Amino acid sequence: MTCYAVGHLREVAMGPDIVAYLEGIDATLAPFHGHFIIHGGEKHQLEGAFAGDLIVIAFPDREHAEAWYASPAYRTILPLRLNKAVGDVFLIEGVGEGHKATDVLL
Repeated sequence: MTCYAVGHLREVAMGPDIVAYLEGIDATLAPFHGHFIIHGGEKHQLEGAFAGDLIVIAFPDREHAEAWYASPAYRTILPLRLNKAVGDVFLIEGVGEGHKATDVLL
């Protein structure tokens, strides 16, 4: 099942550390078949108030996502973001193509 690394970054202090993080992250994703599907962008707010930026990276499965996050290559650049951004990051698995809303009731 596809697994997503989701980041909700509410405060980012742009500067050399964030630039270096952005320049390095793509190379850390490649060995784990990860790719961005959402990386900030303009929001069209329909309900509520969402402050910050949303980042979503897709991986083939949870094993690949966890291995990426724990990889030496990613752990090397991670402090660049942690020192300059505030937010939440988590992994979440997607649902199959036939998923219906009521499936969560089972």
